[in-house]
Amino acid sequence: MANRFVLNETSYHGKGAIAEITTEIKARGFKKAFVCSDPDLIKFGLTKKVTDILDKAGIPYEIFSDIKANPTIENVKAGVEAFKTSGADCIVAIGGGSSMDTAKAIGIIIENPEFSDVRSLEGVAPTKNKCTPIIAVPTTAGTAAEVTINYVITDAEKNRKMVCVDVHDIPVVAVVDPDMMATMPKGLTAATGMDALTHAIEGYITAGAWEMSDMFHIKAIEIIAKSLRGAVDNTEEGREGMALGQYIAGMGFSNVGLGIVHSMAHPLGALYDTPHGVANAIILPTVMEYNAPETGEKYRDIAKAMGVSGVDAMTLEDARKAAIDAVKKLSADVGIPADLKEIVKKEDIDFLAQSAFDDACRPGNPRATSVEEIKELYLKLM
Repeated sequence: MANRFVLNETSYHGKGAIAEITTEIKARGFKKAFVCSDPDLIKFGLTKKVTDILDKAGIPYEIFSDIKANPTIENVKAGVEAFKTSGADCIVAIGGGSSMDTAKAIGIIIENPEFSDVRSLEGVAPTKNKCTPIIAVPTTAGTAAEVTINYVITDAEKNRKMVCVDVHDIPVVAVVDPDMMATMPKGLTAATGMDALTHAIEGYITAGAWEMSDMFHIKAIEIIAKSLRGAVDNTEEGREGMALGQYIAGMGFSNVGLGIVHSMAHPLGALYDTPHGVANAIILPTVMEYNAPETGEKYRDIAKAMGVSGVDAMTLEDARKAAIDAVKKLSADVGIPADLKEIVKKEDIDFLAQSAFDDACRPGNPRATSVEEIKELYLKLM
């Protein structure tokens, strides 16, 4: 069986990279941009950093900001209608996963109108055409939506998140500028950073992992482990490291899938609006313990990448524990809660477990699971 790998056509990295947005727009012959950005980013002036560059270059644009932190079907529908009336021919998505996920869904529907029912995009939708060209500008170091073929939309009526996987939705250009991430508050930096670590660890042990994806994931773990504490303290080195580390993790997991950390985190976001990175960070060590028997020597590699010394001399059991302990320590150091006591209601456990089992990320988990076992994991986390 052939292993497929899909990446951006072009990506820019480093301080000042946003200046290349106009280079790409002009080189590709685009005439007008549809700027997707959430209300907070507009309020705090981050969106303006990009629109100022568009203004200076004389590139017209229209801003769409009807985007929630966990974007909904209604957000996507509103965006599709706004794009149709805008006269735009490309999308500039500025923000975290919410802006980029919304942009992907809009772009897919514009070019594949037979999927105008947003629910029809869930899973692996058989779209035929590439989405409207997207230039993605992340403002958080975590989701890596700028380099993935995934997006997540909330079905508010059913209190669930729909994971959509489509090679046609990947942005043509990613512009990863750490300066765009420098104003993130500590809590958001910690949460999105732990999301990136979860991507790297789940991607490294997922059922679909292979040599090329392993290369990206182990390097991402190493960079994130060295950089996240500094990023939370807003050091330049930490910000730059996280901008790169989260992107490298995205290059990997987008192509091989994830596991039940994500499938358990998604319902928490849908039901309680829990920040995705916080949910992942809380769940990750417990699921690592659960998955350990099916991971061979990979936790030894993770422990090394996390900076644990003396790993080669450890027994496999001790090496696995060292990897899990290193994740717990990093999570605690950046201020992530240790459990779900303040988030989950016991009466919701059955719904959460079933939703997690039905989630598109669950089949990638290295250990086969069940609704009952996922229920036990939620209870253990309380």
